[in-house]
Amino acid sequence: MNDLQQQLAAIVGPAHVLTGEAELASYLTDWRGRYRGRALALVKPGSTDEVAAVVRACAAAGVPMVPQGGNTSLCGAATPDQGGRSVLVNLSRLNRIRQIDAANNAITVEAGCLLAQVQEAAAAAGRLFPLALASEGSCQIGGNLSTNAGGVQVLRYGNTRELTLGLEVVLPDGCLWNGLTALRKDNTGYDLKDLFIGAEGTLGIITAAVLKLFPRPRAVVTAWLAVADGAAAIALLGRAQARFDARLTAFELISRQSLDLVLQHIPGSRQPLAAPAPWQVLLELADGGAWADLQADLEDFIGGEMADGRVQDGVLAQNETQARQLWALRENISEAQKIEGLSIKHDISVPVSRIPEFLDLAGTALAAAFPGVRVVAFGHAGDGNLHYNLSKAQRQDNDAFIAATPQANRIVHDLVARLGGSISAEHGIGQLKREELVRYKDPVGLDLMRCIKSSLDPRGLMNPGKIL
Repeated sequence: MNDLQQQLAAIVGPAHVLTGEAELASYLTDWRGRYRGRALALVKPGSTDEVAAVVRACAAAGVPMVPQGGNTSLCGAATPDQGGRSVLVNLSRLNRIRQIDAANNAITVEAGCLLAQVQEAAAAAGRLFPLALASEGSCQIGGNLSTNAGGVQVLRYGNTRELTLGLEVVLPDGCLWNGLTALRKDNTGYDLKDLFIGAEGTLGIITAAVLKLFPRPRAVVTAWLAVADGAAAIALLGRAQARFDARLTAFELISRQSLDLVLQHIPGSRQPLAAPAPWQVLLELADGGAWADLQADLEDFIGGEMADGRVQDGVLAQNETQARQLWALRENISEAQKIEGLSIKHDISVPVSRIPEFLDLAGTALAAAFPGVRVVAFGHAGDGNLHYNLSKAQRQDNDAFIAATPQANRIVHDLVARLGGSISAEHGIGQLKREELVRYKDPVGLDLMRCIKSSLDPRGLMNPGKIL
């Protein structure tokens, strides 16, 4: 192992190999604090060639590798196990924007680029990169690709898979696959990039990507609305889509409990409406026209909804600052939950039409099984993805409740499966949901996944213990 550490130092430079307990500590714990692992070393390669050399050295030594980006995984996908034999391959030094082709609406970036960095580079070229996450200031593109991140604008632009044109990947034996194409049409066999998007680093290490850009909208308007329940929210979504079509870029559903936690724990947060409501909707429109025209169109729509009693109350952001304040209420829910304490978290999706049914049935079943349970539900209602998190308000009660995670999971995930949904919409599987995947994944599909894994990584050295 000392020989391997010396080889790694020769490849990337001694300053970019960390082995001390103190300097490794922050890299060995996941964002939620749920998982803590051990590692032989952490290495920070500065180029694709260095990544390939690191992988070859580890493969020759038979040492497992754990790819890591911004370490914002919510499922423990970037945390090593307790064995202490793994090498963490941190991509943070691969942070260059390689090319922007505005005429082709494409940008080529390295995997260690922060999502916010890519957004800013696109904006400087007069374009939009629409992937938008609460963690965009710390998450990296490689991690976004490896988890097929979704975010708030999937409704219009799709998830990360749909925003990707090409990839560059170092395979588990150290070979480099150069698939950095910027083509919209390339029908020359299997679309190999889709193997690595959403694979959570189990099939190889993504080092660069070609991503789609879009015309930058001239006008963006934002509103926060109060509705009675999930059914009213989904009905509102349908009418908004009929009225605004592709101009509707985001439609977020937020429960009263979610907002209350933000108001309680995030300094500077303010109740956006005169009175609290059981459910809130945060929606956004964008187009290439004048801001005043788009604002007037949304105001007219909301006025009609309120006159008919389908929306209880609402506020329209009058400028960018007010819009950011409304979005901060949504984006800080996860941070507020982290401050509040542990919860049983679910990242589920169901057909949009079945969201009200899921909320009603899950809430009733959980209340019967766990009296006093607190449901914090929020998420991307426009694409059927809800973050459905459970806890109890008193810490001593919550500790006992967390121990009942398997029973709570069974209630939620069985219902999701019954409604034709997924137990993981955008966070991935990681360590957290490996057993759940076996329970709910189609057996033939699971066998195909195992075949792909064994073909590309026969020794199981690439991010072992994740997904499969």
